[in-house]
Amino acid sequence: MDIECIAVIGAGQMGNGIAQVAACAGYQVTMIDISDEFIERGIGTIEFSLGKLVEKGRMSQEDADAARERITTSTENSAAQEADLVVEAVPEVPDLKFSLFTELDGLCKAGAILASNTSSISIDDIAGSTERPDKVIGMHFMNPVPIMRLVEIVVGKETDEAVTQAVVVVAERMGKTALCCNDSPGFISNRLLCPMLNEAVLAYEEGIADVQAIDGIMVLGMNHPIGPLALADLVGLDTVLHIMNVLHEGFEDDKYTPAPLLEKMVAEGKLGRKSGQGFYDYT
Repeated sequence: MDIECIAVIGAGQMGNGIAQVAACAGYQVTMIDISDEFIERGIGTIEFSLGKLVEKGRMSQEDADAARERITTSTENSAAQEADLVVEAVPEVPDLKFSLFTELDGLCKAGAILASNTSSISIDDIAGSTERPDKVIGMHFMNPVPIMRLVEIVVGKETDEAVTQAVVVVAERMGKTALCCNDSPGFISNRLLCPMLNEAVLAYEEGIADVQAIDGIMVLGMNHPIGPLALADLVGLDTVLHIMNVLHEGFEDDKYTPAPLLEKMVAEGKLGRKSGQGFYDYT
């Protein structure tokens, strides 16, 4: 399954990062979003990131220019119809993803692989919205995409082995390490990570230690690069809450119950870095 052309649906933080690493790997890329404003913002982020790589000596100006030239843009999903691989990177709203995959299934050529960057929504459920479940797979990139090495490849019950292998090759060509898991709530990354973040919130809520102590203990004692509460702020408290709810509902196990403080902070709009306030103040 030769892949040369990649379409990325979504020009936000994840989408523009995926488009950048794909273009840098030599793929022809079409980045698609619903408005010119989002497209321009995404292209601006890519150009800034490429400039930083040149400035740091990690890429030549010639290579950066060539990568940028490989990226075209559109506000129409029909621009993905000739892609060999489509990577979806839209918000984590199940119905939005299901309707998008139904649309892409009708638009894209028969052999195209449809991949989702979802961090928690079932690949089997997404595949069920198409007539090509054997060609649907998860490509869960980590944030920030140009820096983080992992792509978590999520294999659905009906995903063809050749599709899995083709996507692994794409990820490796992008300079990533591709590690596979079967579809299950939270996959591996968030099944392990988010309960730890939730437990840190509970410890703080119970008054066991302050924010700095909780984070400091994990950074200095466990050699984590960032503390769990600072990481929750980075990920987005709303995202952590969403994933905890996915785990709770998926496994029907109360050990995944979201911390009351997490729910309260999200309800108050304290979402972490994206809102300017979470466990830390970013204003």
